[in-house]
Amino acid sequence: MEKYLQLSGLESLIVRPESNFINIGERTNVAGSRRFLRLIKEKNYQEALDIARKQVNGGAQILDINMDDGLLNGVEAMQEFLLLIASEPDIARVPIMIDSSKWEIIEAGLKCAQGKCVVNSISLKSGEEQFVEQAKYIQHFGAAVVVMAFDEKGQADTLARRIEIIERSASILDKIGFPPEDIIYDPNVFPIATGLPEHQRSGIDFIETCKWIQKNLPYSNVCGGISNISFSFRGNNFIREAIHSAFLYHAIPNGLTMGIVNPNQLEVYDEIPKDLRDIIEEVIFNKNEVASEKLIEYAEKTQGITSNKEEKTEAWRAFELEKRIEFALVKGIDTYIVEDIEEIRTSFENPVEIIEGPLMAGMSVVGDYFGSGKMFLPQVVKSARVMKKAVAYLEPFIEASKSEAHTKGKILLATVKGDVHDIGKNIVSVVLACNSYEIIDLGIMVSEETIVNKAIEEGVDAIGLSGLITPSLEEMVTVAKLLEEKGQNIPLLIGGATTSITHTAVKIDTVYNCPVVYIPDASKAVTIVSELLQDKSQFENHLNQKYEEIRVGYQRKNEQKTFLNIADARAHKFQIAHDYAPAIPRLQGVHEEQNIPLDFIEKYIDWSPFFWTWGIKGMYPKVLKNPEAQNLFDEAQKILKQLVDGKKVRTRGVWGIFPAKSEEDDIVFETNKGSRRFLTLRQQEQKTSKKAHYWALSDFVHQKKQDYVGCFAVTAGAYFDEKAEHYKKIGDDYQSMMHLALADRLAEATAEWLHEKIRKEYWAYAEEESLENKDLIQEKYQGIRPAPGYPACPDHLEKDAIFEVLEVSKRIGIELTENKAMTPLASISGYYFAHPEAQYFGLGKIGKDQVEDYAKRKGMSIKEAEKWLATSLNY
Repeated sequence: MEKYLQLSGLESLIVRPESNFINIGERTNVAGSRRFLRLIKEKNYQEALDIARKQVNGGAQILDINMDDGLLNGVEAMQEFLLLIASEPDIARVPIMIDSSKWEIIEAGLKCAQGKCVVNSISLKSGEEQFVEQAKYIQHFGAAVVVMAFDEKGQADTLARRIEIIERSASILDKIGFPPEDIIYDPNVFPIATGLPEHQRSGIDFIETCKWIQKNLPYSNVCGGISNISFSFRGNNFIREAIHSAFLYHAIPNGLTMGIVNPNQLEVYDEIPKDLRDIIEEVIFNKNEVASEKLIEYAEKTQGITSNKEEKTEAWRAFELEKRIEFALVKGIDTYIVEDIEEIRTSFENPVEIIEGPLMAGMSVVGDYFGSGKMFLPQVVKSARVMKKAVAYLEPFIEASKSEAHTKGKILLATVKGDVHDIGKNIVSVVLACNSYEIIDLGIMVSEETIVNKAIEEGVDAIGLSGLITPSLEEMVTVAKLLEEKGQNIPLLIGGATTSITHTAVKIDTVYNCPVVYIPDASKAVTIVSELLQDKSQFENHLNQKYEEIRVGYQRKNEQKTFLNIADARAHKFQIAHDYAPAIPRLQGVHEEQNIPLDFIEKYIDWSPFFWTWGIKGMYPKVLKNPEAQNLFDEAQKILKQLVDGKKVRTRGVWGIFPAKSEEDDIVFETNKGSRRFLTLRQQEQKTSKKAHYWALSDFVHQKKQDYVGCFAVTAGAYFDEKAEHYKKIGDDYQSMMHLALADRLAEATAEWLHEKIRKEYWAYAEEESLENKDLIQEKYQGIRPAPGYPACPDHLEKDAIFEVLEVSKRIGIELTENKAMTPLASISGYYFAHPEAQYFGLGKIGKDQVEDYAKRKGMSIKEAEKWLATSLNY
């Protein structure tokens, strides 16, 4: 099962050579989708986001976003849409292609896009000077670039012209040091079967150009607008899908690595009627003079055939049972899979045999099609979903017979020292246990000695480390070093919200001579662990190659970045306007909010992250269309109603507002016990605009006038931790995780409720505010409430000042661990800033000069400061 689930491309870290084709979703392009254009014009961004989400769910690995329309403000639309995508984890997990013929839109997109993106496109049509200027600008942002086969003479439409322009472009880009692996050449896809002589070689010339690039520019990629090839057959999706699949089948082995195509509209190559497939290939390869006419005639006869698809699909229900299962997997149809699995289950003594038998046989067909290029990634994604649904149905039966099942391996799991967050680890534990792995769960706040000694004692096959807060990353390095010191050869699995494949490759893998494997989320754990334990040597070879590429890329990226010294960065700080009059709070000092009834705060709950915790992507309430999401929501509502009616649980909070002024990067504030300081950090990574601000949170507090700053802490209390532990002890992992996930939402809702009271009543700088919950979720209010440990202020040590000033532990019972994690788990602390221009930002990387300055201000050694700021260092 795990082997073929890997083919979805979502369940594995290792990219297989034969699957190395990237689908670029085309429906978020105003020029290619009338519906998307209409939604953007209407500023109906939520539905526009749904289109993007559907593209990602359908298998798009990059989203092509284009806002070029005469009636649109393209710059504004691009910025708005990219910022919204950044707040949608299920969409933002794939890179963005900023697609525009207008340079100002590309510039705007580069400034908003998170992570590495792709610019589509630049070319030589306006000459070398502009080409170089634009390439350097893109390179500054670390983005990849699509280079069109277009020069001063026009668009390349023959093989010779394509090669001429691409060769010239490559030479220029090489001279300015543009990384060849960040260059994507687009040799121009032109329509076939148009009846025009100049289009007779459209297909073959494109494929031959791909082959030339593959041979002569081996590190670069090749992209094409695949839907252009079938432009002559608009309105006949049956023909268009067949053309796309046949074209990709031949272009990919010849060097095409990316394609802009609707991932939901690709036919399986072998499922194209043979007579149609033969005609299409005659046209693509220009085999004879009448090929185009034959295809046009075929298209006329099949116009409207798509209307019969449903009837055609239902016919397979008459197949034999195992053939039905195979058909469902190949076609990605999950409608009947549960009833088919239930029907076949009675024929097997052990439910595991169903997975290893008919399900695996069906996925073998998928694997063969995929490996030979007859199926593409979006189709395999759908096949994997059917497989998952079948396995999910079988899991209770597998669980019931688990004692008789063969154990695949022994895995030790632990949340590292100083960290108390383990819901993700618990989900991984359940998933692995259901797949016949023996789990040893050491729980939370586990020291490196305990982890290593227990792993050696138990003879485990792998160790899984989890952590949420940034200091946990250093703890993981410590565990790896201890394993190396003891000469162990036990693979490490790394997971948690702050972990990343880059940190794993650069910081952890380099100190331990054994596989250190990044697990992006729980859904990928089974696949990765299975591959790792089945063939450790081969897995390690692939892993080492992948990690080396990451380390080289990381080093190159850091070498390309430039940083201001801290003095210059401070010289470009945000300055509060002289005429700004800070609002005087109605209440100052420290105040408590004891026993807040749940019915006060339940309307402030942001439910979307609740579903993300369970691996269900989507935004509430639309996510409830997913039956699994609806079931989870119903269960959460049931628990919440019991808590509200029973008045068993009330959340608590403490807050304070104090007179303050900023002093360089410190905020000096007055309490009844004298002056105190909050230390903030400032951005140093050089920005393109000379007028850009280099932000620090202290910028939002006035330097000269009497201003104010606030801080807070809230908790859902220990009740949920105790209930979660109780359910875990009696073996009910579902209820344990349900209570933890719900507690997290209640704590966040309490923080939202309290922040609203601060804005409207206690500080009252926005007493006329009238916002709905969706507006609060989108942070449309004035002011911010950043938290230590998050992008604007990654230093967890500042929690000490908040806890001391507010007497948090004494007043509401939250404690800090040695690494500054908060207990109970469902607890939040942070600051309040009221300035109208206060905004959230990411600190990014900082230089050693600021670290030295910070250590001096903090009264600690530079080494200690580097430990706490490890993930923010540029060295």
